[in-house]
Amino acid sequence: MDRTACPWLIRKFIDPEAEFIFVPTEKIGEITKSQGAIPFDAPGVKLGHREGRCSFETIIEEYGLEDPALQELARIVHAADTRDVEAAPEGAGLDAIMVGVRINCEDDFEAIEEAQCVYDALYAFSKSKLIRDKYKNQIEKMDRKQQYEFVKTKMQENL
Repeated sequence: MDRTACPWLIRKFIDPEAEFIFVPTEKIGEITKSQGAIPFDAPGVKLGHREGRCSFETIIEEYGLEDPALQELARIVHAADTRDVEAAPEGAGLDAIMVGVRINCEDDFEAIEEAQCVYDALYAFSKSKLIRDKYKNQIEKMDRKQQYEFVKTKMQENL
């Protein structure tokens, strides 16, 4: 999960020009030094699993990303990556989708590209969920079309 989620996170919120390379674990130190790479989602690296968090969550913490919708998405990625279905039920769906993406793709690079729309959609879902929670009383009084338009308008604002 982190293998597709982290590149999306990095390109979307940290460095849109980031390039990714994938190397065997035993080559990480060598490649980090020779290419100035920042390793993630590997044993013992700063941006890996730590204290019960997946790499996606660790990157959010290390880079001080405080977007509430991103925090909500992190719960879903955590649930999918760690199989902690209690953290977010949507994690089971994300896991299933990413298994399919990995099966259908030739390599990690293709999987990253194909997965972008999934994470974009889950980010939008997470933001809309927070908006629906925040404006619950107002939204309950609207019909479905009004709800959709209201949430869509609010999506353009910061939470």
